[in-house]
Amino acid sequence: MIRLLLTYCFLIISTALLAQAEVLIEDIVITGNKKTRDRVILRELTFKKGESIPQEKLQAEIDQSQKNVLNTNLFVKAEINVKDWSDEQSLVLTIEVVENWYLYPYPIFELADRNFNVWWQEQNHSFKRVNYGIRVSYLNPTGNADKLKLTIQDGYTKKYELDYFVPGLNKAQTLGFFANVFFARRKEIAYITSENKLLFDGFEEQFQLSRFRIGGGLSYRPGLYVYHSAKLIYSDNTISDRIAFDLNPEYFLNGKNNQKQFTLQYIGTIDKRDIKPFPLNGYLLSLDVKKEGLGISDDVNSLTTKFKYANYHSFNAKYSLESILILKTNLLRGKQPYTHLNSMGYGEDTMNGYELYVIDGQDFGMLKTSFRYAFLEKNFQLGKLMPIKRMREMPVKAYFSVNNDIGFVHTSFYDHYGDLDNQFLWGGGIGLNLVMFYDKVFLIEYSMNQLGEKGVFLDFSLTF
Repeated sequence: MIRLLLTYCFLIISTALLAQAEVLIEDIVITGNKKTRDRVILRELTFKKGESIPQEKLQAEIDQSQKNVLNTNLFVKAEINVKDWSDEQSLVLTIEVVENWYLYPYPIFELADRNFNVWWQEQNHSFKRVNYGIRVSYLNPTGNADKLKLTIQDGYTKKYELDYFVPGLNKAQTLGFFANVFFARRKEIAYITSENKLLFDGFEEQFQLSRFRIGGGLSYRPGLYVYHSAKLIYSDNTISDRIAFDLNPEYFLNGKNNQKQFTLQYIGTIDKRDIKPFPLNGYLLSLDVKKEGLGISDDVNSLTTKFKYANYHSFNAKYSLESILILKTNLLRGKQPYTHLNSMGYGEDTMNGYELYVIDGQDFGMLKTSFRYAFLEKNFQLGKLMPIKRMREMPVKAYFSVNNDIGFVHTSFYDHYGDLDNQFLWGGGIGLNLVMFYDKVFLIEYSMNQLGEKGVFLDFSLTF
């Protein structure tokens, strides 16, 4: 009995000592980064050279660091391996990366409508509602993970835009700077909402809307997963007299044909998603506070807050669950211009089954859930069919999804724009999700809503 107890105690002590054993990261060797500076990659690691890590946590730290490097979108491949572990106390790690294609001069051929489904079903897939031109995205021009984008666009909307962002200005790589200048005009605009559908008006010989915007700001990243940004923006927008006086005097309010405003915006984010373009584990928490109208111009006086929480959980290698909660409210309860009522139906704020609708209001909330099953994961060799050598290996993942969304839009002043506000909404369906090259996502969904409407809808997300 005593011998048994001594053996048991020895096992407990040995296990505890092994759990407390640490290994020293003696060196970190990076290869494959012909342009990206080493410090940009080292910034994404959960450990540093000269740091000791418990042996039992080493693999988890390596796996997480590898995902962090990939999430920069600077690389199509990143692998972290142990090169030299000659004893149990120290080791050398190697980071092998394959850099992404950084210069994307690609033609613009995109739809002017909110999404493909609106263009196809409601605008009779008219090619008059297409934008064309050229967009140059230059990622990592200085090797510091900076981004430069230039857009020259014609067609439905004539647009010119220059955007630049550089992170890691200081030695600690916590401060960044960004700037943007934008000008656009079009001969047709959505001037009002009726029955939760946008109505358009335009003339071939006259521009109905012109927009100018210039702004800049600072970003702050104190940790790997925490981001802050603050920006100051000046906007000057003009519409035709026909829109302002005849068709919708509420467009800028009080029959105005010009709207000038300064905007101060803060965005705070905690992002612990494993794979940002298509997460399977982790969460995202963000708060967006925007004050439009700073007392310099009285054209707009709005203070909005938008909260988002997204949670991703994998039950095993095949099954996962996505849950997204979005809440938005205007803290100033006075009547706002029509331009400041965007709620559901724009961008990510769209429920399954309501792709063809817009629901305008002061406040809204939605909960989107998607239960996903992974049925394909394969690397396709494109060979010489792909002229870019580093992209000749195309990883593809495919998921089947079951979607269920609920939402609510509140409005006090604009209930005559449709009858879908001030009531609970439901939409859902099934979908096929394709993920290619890690960050190119295509969605094909069969959706339905509480109105009894059904349809097939397409969506896609391309990261450049």
